[in-house]
Amino acid sequence: MKVGLFFGSFNPIHFGHLIIGQYMLDQAKLDEIWYVVSPQNPLKKGKDILEASHRLNMVKLAIKGNNKFKACDIEFDMPIPSYSYFTLKKLKEQNPTTEFQLILGTDNLQHLEKWKDHESILMNYDILSYYRDGFPGGEFAKNQKVRVMKGPMLNISASYIRGLVRMDRSIKYLVPDEVMKYLTTKVK
Repeated sequence: MKVGLFFGSFNPIHFGHLIIGQYMLDQAKLDEIWYVVSPQNPLKKGKDILEASHRLNMVKLAIKGNNKFKACDIEFDMPIPSYSYFTLKKLKEQNPTTEFQLILGTDNLQHLEKWKDHESILMNYDILSYYRDGFPGGEFAKNQKVRVMKGPMLNISASYIRGLVRMDRSIKYLVPDEVMKYLTTKVK
């Protein structure tokens, strides 16, 4: 089985994340996409982060009904901050016959050298990178284990969505309705 691992804070998950997941599923001929909710990204020191359990619940709501998408909370039982290298090792131990591929934007790809044990990640895993304007991916985009793909992109961000919620503005059409309901009633 081929699984695309889409790591993220998903603070909250939005249609941009879902579109990327579906695009990668189709274009890379993957069997599933796992949205790996990171309790704390070591490269993002944000104060504006919702509790991990809320973010996981919103991912579950967003992907409900799509049997090709899975919510993954493996990092919830791991030391914080979460390092993708250790998560990948644990996932491979638990799923030895699964072929995992990483999904990340060229903005993250461009700074892959900041990731813990990035050389080992590049040696052992293929990377599917979606093109982000202004971030060509740097030297890593030329690596034979990396495939940069120009798919459909929505220019929205989770921080923009959180700002709208704080101002009591609508987030309809930015997130699935169930996520909107959860975000505006449970975590406001």
